[in-house]
Formats: sequence, structure tokens, C-alpha cells
Amino acid sequence: MSTSRLFTAILFIALFTMTVREISDPDFWWHLRAGQYMVENATIPHTDPFTFTAQGKEWVTHEWLSEVFIYASYRVGGFASLTILFSAIITFAFALTYARSQGKPYLAGFALLLGALATAPTWGVRPQMLTLLLMSAFLFLLDRYVATRENKFLIPLPFSMLVWVNLHSGYAIGLVVIGAYWFAAFVEGIAFLVRKRTANDSFHTEPTLSPRNTRALLVILIISTLAVVINPNGARMFIYPFETLTSAAMQRYIQEWFSPDFHQTEWLPFAFLLISLIATALIARARVPLAHTLLLFALGFLALRSARNIPLFALVAIPVLSAQLAAWIPLRASNKPTPRAMQIINTVIVVIFTLAALVRIGSVLTNQANVERAKFPAAAVEWIQQNRPAPNLYNSYGWGGYLIWKLYPEYKVYIDGRADVHGDAFIENFLSIYRGSAGWENKLAEKNVRLVLIEPDAPLANALARDSQWTQVFADSQSVVYQKK
Repeated sequence: MSTSRLFTAILFIALFTMTVREISDPDFWWHLRAGQYMVENATIPHTDPFTFTAQGKEWVTHEWLSEVFIYASYRVGGFASLTILFSAIITFAFALTYARSQGKPYLAGFALLLGALATAPTWGVRPQMLTLLLMSAFLFLLDRYVATRENKFLIPLPFSMLVWVNLHSGYAIGLVVIGAYWFAAFVEGIAFLVRKRTANDSFHTEPTLSPRNTRALLVILIISTLAVVINPNGARMFIYPFETLTSAAMQRYIQEWFSPDFHQTEWLPFAFLLISLIATALIARARVPLAHTLLLFALGFLALRSARNIPLFALVAIPVLSAQLAAWIPLRASNKPTPRAMQIINTVIVVIFTLAALVRIGSVLTNQANVERAKFPAAAVEWIQQNRPAPNLYNSYGWGGYLIWKLYPEYKVYIDGRADVHGDAFIENFLSIYRGSAGWENKLAEKNVRLVLIEPDAPLANALARDSQWTQVFADSQSVVYQKK
């Protein structure tokens, strides 16, 4: 094994190991239950079955295929198989990005590692990771098409879109990506014609894609757009992504929709990625393809507006950064054969890194139960399961998904992470209760709430403690349960 291959092997072993982490996403639990519901009932729900407050309200199940996939994976090997599978998905998405990058292995490896670290806070067992993979695949296929002009790289796109629209509403970015490549080819073609007619010299740089290639891109964009309607919600999926983007409550209260806070250490790699792009662009001045430039600006804006969009930006930024680095620091690969002894040493090093990675992965997988009890009200749920107090149950927003997984169908929750189902007005009403604002008693009475499960330091917990109609029936450091007399 050569030194360059050793570097690449260690890079991806490290990347895969970093992506392996305990499941702690609050929304994971209702995704898991939704998948179970669809598998066991052989149906895709269009109204909410999990809450008593939104019973019968429209639920756009835009992630239904992801949820079936998640539940099927869980059935095969529990949380361990889910964790390993999604780590592989994330790693493969970055492997495709690495394949698009110049300056392999060292400069591309640096760019990849920086870009991956920028996205690390978003990693997990969640449908968004499938969007990460599919967008990476789209970029890979389109870059290959631009490089080779071979239609075989375009053919998979509409079929992938058909799958993507049933996995996650992030499918819309796939259309944006195809559109950016088509628009760039169109503009370059127009610019070439203008130069050809106005220039006096006879030399003209041909555009990257011919008019025929540009038309092929447009046809694929149209077919991919038509493929969007092939989902359980039909043409409704064209507007659904914009409904979530314009939800005031989601933008105001859901953390992953916030702009990245660079005062927090976890977002510093994203800041370094932006700085590196600017610095290398000023120093190297290497040409960036127009399609990449368009996507950098568009996705850069979205990433600065909402942290959940940083992974999409990174997939475009990594190859651009590596190309700038390669233009600035032209490293030449050595053609000298690696001595036999060094090959053996490198192989041993890879084995050692692999074993260390397996130990770390095993530690993460065995720690899942501890993380669950630390992040979610596991003990309170066990109390409810044993004592069976009367519903209805009011709960903290971030615990709704966990309670759906653990208590449904015996108990339906007040609220969960599907903000689009509940709507802005309901979320504001929920928060007024949670804050113990005036009239909270009447609002709970309107929904016939007889059980409350919240954090001990929640304002509502203090209000319940002072109200003679409510009795504390369970408490620990994680949660408190109040029951109405």
C-alpha cells in the first residue's frame, strides 16, 4: 500500500468513525413509529394519527419512504444497524464529493475534512442524510456529464428524483442543481455566440457544453420536474417545501432553522470553510465553473440563513476549495514505487486505525441506552406504562416524538416535532401554556388534559406545583409528571 493510499484510507476510516454517534435527534422517534405504522397498516396516512390535538388534520407524509426505510433497518438490527447504515450513507456522500475534487489525495483530503467537519452538527439518523447523499450523487453525475458529454450520466437523474421526492422534501434542491447546470450552459452558449459575432479575431473558446448538450440538460430538468408528482401527495409536493420555509414558528423556535452561531465551537469549521474559500479565491484565482459559482452563492446564502443547509453548501464548496488549493499549491504525485517494507508498514497502520475505529464504534453503540435516558424522559415513560394514568397527555415539544414511539397507541401526545402538522398558531398556543402564561389552566381544560410530562425547570411545572387541582406523581432530574385530581 502506497503512502497516498494510506492517507486516503485513514481519511475515510476517520470520517466514518466520526459520523458514528448515538441517536439523539428528537424527531427520530416519530419517524421510527411512522415507519412502523405504515408497514403494519400497509397504508400511507394523510391525516395525523399520533396526537389528540391534531387528530384528523392533514399530514403531508413527504418522508414516508425514509420512514419505512428507517423502520425496516431497525427491524433488521435495531439501533446499531441504523447507526452504522446512516454513517455509511454520510461517508459515501462525501466519497462522491472527494471523487469530484482536484488535488487528491492531500489537498482534496484537507478540503473534504474541513467541509465534513462543517456539517458535523447535522449528522444523525435522519431523512436529511438521504438528501445529502442524493444531492452528492446529482453533483457527481452532472460534473461527469460536463466533463464527458455522455448522456449516460444524465439518465439516472429523473429516476433518482422519483425516489428522492418520496424520501424527503429536500428533493427541491435536486431541481435547483440541475437548473443551475443548465442555466450555466445556456449562458456560456449565449456568451460564446456574442463573442463570435463581435470579435475581430478568428479564435473563439468553445463553451463547455454544446447546444445539443444544453438541450439534453433542459429535457432532463423537465422530466425530473414531472417525476415530482409521482408521490402519495401528488402535485402538493411542489408547494410543500415552500410552506415549511415560510413558517414563522419553525424559523423562530426550531434550532436547526436558526442561522449558525459562530460563538459556538461546533460551527467554527463552517466559518473556516468560508474563510478558506475566500482566501484561496483571492490568492489562486483559479477559474470556478459557472454552475458551481451559482450554487455557491445560492447555497451559501441558505447556509448562513439556516444551519440545516450547511451540508448542501459543503458539497459544492469542497471541490471548489480543493481546486483553488491545487492551483495555488501544485503537488505532484510521486511515480516511484513504494518499497515492499513500507507497503507492509502502511498496511499495518491501516489495520491499527481500523481496529481503533471498531473499538470506538462499539463504545458508541453500547452507549445508546445511556444517551436515551439522558436526553429523554425514559424513567417517566416507564412510570406511565406501569401506572396507566388517565389521558390526555400534555408534553414538552422535544419529547413528543419519543412519547409517540414509547406510548402510542395507548397515549396520544399533545405535540411533537411535526411543526407543519400543528401550524404556527397552535405552536404559539402550546408555548403560552408551557410558559405558564395567564389562562394556561383553561387551555389545558379545553383539551381535557389530565396528565402533564415536562422538564422540572419548565415554567409550567412551577405553575402546576402551586395549583391545588394538580398533584405531582413522578419526578426525577430529567422530568416531572403532574396528574389532575
